[in-house]
Amino acid sequence: MDPHSSGRGVRQFRTYLLHRLEKDEMETSRRLASTDAKEILKFYEQYCRKNLEGLHMRKSDKMSRYYQVASVLYDVLNNVAPGSHKSMFDQFAKGVEKEKASFSHHYNMLPLNIPGPPQPVMEIPEIKAAVDLLRGISNLPIPRQYTTNVPEAIEGPIVHDLIDWLRQTFGFQKGNMENQKEHLILLLANVDMKRSGGRYEREGQSHMIDHYTIDDLMKKVFQNYISWCMYLHLESNIKISDDASTQQHKLLYIGLYLLIWGEASSVRFMPECLCYIFHHMARDLYDIICSRRESSFDPVIYQEGRDDAFLQLIIQPIYNVIQNEAVMSKNGTVCHSKWRNYDDLNEYFWSKKVFKKLGWPMDPASDFFTHHIKNNRNMQRHDYSVSRRRISKTNFSEVHTFLHLFKSFDRMWYFFILAFQAMVIIAWSPSGSLFAIFEPDVFRNVMTIFITSAFLNFLQATLEIVLNWKAWRNLLWSQMIRRIFKFFVALGWFIILPVTYSTYIQNPTGLMKFFSNSIGNFQSQSIYNFAVALYMLPNIISALFFIFRPMRRTLEHSNYRTIRFLLWWTQPELYVARGMYEDTCSCLKYTTFWILLLICKLTFSYYVEISPLVGPTRIILALGQGGYIWHKFFPCLQHNFDVVFTIWAPIFMVYLMDTQIWYAIFSTICGRVNGAFSRLGEV
Repeated sequence: MDPHSSGRGVRQFRTYLLHRLEKDEMETSRRLASTDAKEILKFYEQYCRKNLEGLHMRKSDKMSRYYQVASVLYDVLNNVAPGSHKSMFDQFAKGVEKEKASFSHHYNMLPLNIPGPPQPVMEIPEIKAAVDLLRGISNLPIPRQYTTNVPEAIEGPIVHDLIDWLRQTFGFQKGNMENQKEHLILLLANVDMKRSGGRYEREGQSHMIDHYTIDDLMKKVFQNYISWCMYLHLESNIKISDDASTQQHKLLYIGLYLLIWGEASSVRFMPECLCYIFHHMARDLYDIICSRRESSFDPVIYQEGRDDAFLQLIIQPIYNVIQNEAVMSKNGTVCHSKWRNYDDLNEYFWSKKVFKKLGWPMDPASDFFTHHIKNNRNMQRHDYSVSRRRISKTNFSEVHTFLHLFKSFDRMWYFFILAFQAMVIIAWSPSGSLFAIFEPDVFRNVMTIFITSAFLNFLQATLEIVLNWKAWRNLLWSQMIRRIFKFFVALGWFIILPVTYSTYIQNPTGLMKFFSNSIGNFQSQSIYNFAVALYMLPNIISALFFIFRPMRRTLEHSNYRTIRFLLWWTQPELYVARGMYEDTCSCLKYTTFWILLLICKLTFSYYVEISPLVGPTRIILALGQGGYIWHKFFPCLQHNFDVVFTIWAPIFMVYLMDTQIWYAIFSTICGRVNGAFSRLGEV
């Protein structure tokens, strides 16, 4: 330390500091006035005249920066010398604030409604044409304005374009309007650019969007809505008049749907709910643009003092239902049958009854809505109770049980069990060869697989009722009748086939005779054969539809009541997942893959697992009951059936599970082949 400041370093620092202070004094000396307040006032005036006049030909980012600096200078002037400036500067400052709000306008991709030179993206012919098309608001009545906070100095029309007109009519938020305006412009430009191939941009010609572009966009936007109307046999509320304003009306419908979608938030996961909302709002829109002749009208959806009327009156009640269901789930720990997810709530709009139950405007007392009640004692534990005046789940109401393994993969279990039974019968024949199936006695025994199939169908119909018992009271009457009929039909076949088989064994026939049925020998055939043919008829029809997939897809998409009644037996009546099948070529490749896999699997199972056990089983069954010192668990069983069971049970389990091994082998082979031909390596 240098207490006297006499060191060389200290003297250098003092010299540098003095020079710096003198320089700063020169730079900050008053140049425009004698006092600080007047200096700031003069500088503010000079800055505004120099930088804020004639800005309409400058870029918007520079304009925004200039106005922000001017606003800060005015705030400094008010704090340093309040009341010392003239009223003319106050008026100028108000203009600066108003212009700053317009110049600092935020946007995503398209700088719309911003003064200044146009941005390059706005010079694209398709973009310009789309913007001009949306600004066509002629012949439209203007919604009345009830807000009092609109600045009087705002120039220009209150309604700038079609999307702004929709916002004021139906109470959408301004931010949503700006987003969907850009969205619609880009959609129109993209569709038009695909149709034109960008020739207007290359040739530099002026361009106008034709009605074909708008029609293509309407087909994409309203595809689900039109399908929903056809499914419910409703008349679409998209009604276009045949006059000069056709394009304007189409754009209004498209813009309305996009605004609903943009405001919907989580309700977007319920697309048919959005269709229901749009269906009613489209009717209101049609009444305004086609039925009314006044120059102005009251907004359809309006809430005093708020600019989010649609969000508060339409979306918020539905969102509260979703929120209440999420609370009831307790982070997914509650049984799925006690709360509803998006799919369960969306199914409410798959029926025409929703128009009577929910109505429009939506009835808060409808069973769709829940009333959220919080218990103060359980607030800290997040234990909420919700009143039960609500609709419950309609289609899927899960019951936790291992029987779902059988119900969910019923066709796989059917095939493996029936194939195992047939292979055991063939291996038990005297020859033990696969060709023994052509022997009359062996074939007659193999025919018992249809009795087993009837039992499995009866078991599946029973599980269908038991595992969906919690949703039974909420099913439609058609779904109830379908499940009851399936149960009694399965029970009937389970009784008919064993009874007819008892007559069949008295008149044995061979395989060739069974497949050579004709009109001449109709009466000589066993009744069991015809019972089996009738029993297999639905499966044969399903197999034909499996082969001819385009026909099946067309039938499932059909909304004719006759076709839907015929399909009613095979599948539940659902709006979604209809006709969702792969093309025929992919189906054939997939089917070929599994046919080859099952041939190898069944061949291996027959010759390696089943056939070698037949001989030892015969010997064990032929042995008599011996006297054993050890305790026998089943002393009453004859022919050592308990020993036979302990031998065959592990083999049967391996038979069911080794399909995974064969699947891994075939997937590896197919992956290597596909990867080699595609030059991708192993896939």
